[in-house]
Amino acid sequence: MIGTIRLWQSRFLMRIVHVYFAIARGMTMGVRAACFDSAGRIFLVRHSYVPGWHMPGGGLERNETAEEALIKELREEGNLRILGRPQLFHIYFNTAASRRDHVLFYKTQVEQTAPRPADREIVECGFFAIDDLPPGTTDATRRRLAELAGEEDPAHVW
Repeated sequence: MIGTIRLWQSRFLMRIVHVYFAIARGMTMGVRAACFDSAGRIFLVRHSYVPGWHMPGGGLERNETAEEALIKELREEGNLRILGRPQLFHIYFNTAASRRDHVLFYKTQVEQTAPRPADREIVECGFFAIDDLPPGTTDATRRRLAELAGEEDPAHVW
C-alpha cells in the first residue's frame, strides 16, 4: 500500500515538473549516458521517484550546453568523471515524458572519484557487467545497450 502511494506521488510530482517545463521552455531536452569503466562494466542508477535501473542523466538547464549538463549529471548521480570526450550516439524523442521531450544519448568512459552514497534522489547505483544487469533494469536501458552493441538499429523513440 505504501509503495503504491509513493509511486502515485512520484508520478504526480513528475507530471507537475513536466507541465512546468512545458510552460517555461516549450521543448525539453535531456542527456543520458552509457558510462563504462575500465573493466567494461556499465554504471546504472536506481532513483527514488521512478522504478527500475537506468543510465544516469538529466535535463538541460537554460544557458547550459549538452556536454555541461552531461558532466554535471554524471557527477551528481554517480561521482563519475568522464575520461576523454563523450560520444553522441543518437537523439531520441521521449514520448514517455511528454510530446516535446528529446534525449541526447552518449557513450563514454568514466571513472568514479568516490563512492556515491544513497540519498533522496538516488537509492542505489553501481557498475554492472553487461551480461549480469540487476533485476529491474528498464526495457529502455536494455534497448539502448543492444543498440550500442550493434544488435539492433537505433530507434527514434526512447
